[in-house]
Amino acid sequence: MTLDEVIARVPEWRGARVRRTTPLEGGITNESHRVEVDGEAFVVRLGGRSADLLGIDRVCERAAAETAARLGIGAEVVYVFPEEGVLVTRWVPGRTLGAEDVARPEILPRVVAVLRTVHGAAPVEGRFSPFRTAETYRTVARRHGVAGPAELDDWLAWARRLEATLPPMPAVLCHNDLLAANFVDDGLALRLLDWEYAAMGDPFFDLGNLAANAELPPEAEARLLAAYFGPAGRPSDAFRRLAVMRVASDLREATWGLVQAGISRLAFDFAGYAARHFARVAAGAAALDR
Repeated sequence: MTLDEVIARVPEWRGARVRRTTPLEGGITNESHRVEVDGEAFVVRLGGRSADLLGIDRVCERAAAETAARLGIGAEVVYVFPEEGVLVTRWVPGRTLGAEDVARPEILPRVVAVLRTVHGAAPVEGRFSPFRTAETYRTVARRHGVAGPAELDDWLAWARRLEATLPPMPAVLCHNDLLAANFVDDGLALRLLDWEYAAMGDPFFDLGNLAANAELPPEAEARLLAAYFGPAGRPSDAFRRLAVMRVASDLREATWGLVQAGISRLAFDFAGYAARHFARVAAGAAALDR
């Protein structure tokens, strides 16, 4: 589905004047455009090919995005073409966070407040496990001619053993793709965008995913857990669980890169992306095994 076709098919835009469309940079799965219609700004997300191979559930995405909008932490969902992977949202003004922003003392508590709101939201249908997802990505990547590093099977077996040591936690709504660039700060409110991978899961994965993507140092991890759980509510195994999920996040990202190396047509070094995350998996695994 092309941008012009989307503009023509959104009922609220019929007869309106489209003043300008601007491609948005930064995504490595989808194509997005800022569109101005009768003086109002929107974002049209054109879904990438073979989203199902990446485990993306468009119905679950819509439910999570609409929930976030109702809670005041996401963009308003204007229209959805789920079968085509098209999502139209209202433009969210503000500054996109960088990875270096997340650890800042004035920013991290606001990020955590958003996560606590997400984790307390109404459930959706989808389920997510970083461990099962990484195993599935391995299968999909190999089906598309990408074998991955020689150690991949050993890392996945090690991760499964590690997972078995974690006591189960009640599943909550999780975002599961907490890149700093998915947070937009208008100076008053912090909003979280891009709900493609949202599903029910372990809240510690969101915490570990955030820590991994922002490369939080140990003292920032301590502040992350303190802000999330408060002075007396932190589980006794919180630091270990965070470390496990941080490695699980990198393993998921690395195997995601393998799949993309096999299926994506974008001019992006997905093999290099996977290699960088596999290096972080190796470092994280060594630290956990000490």
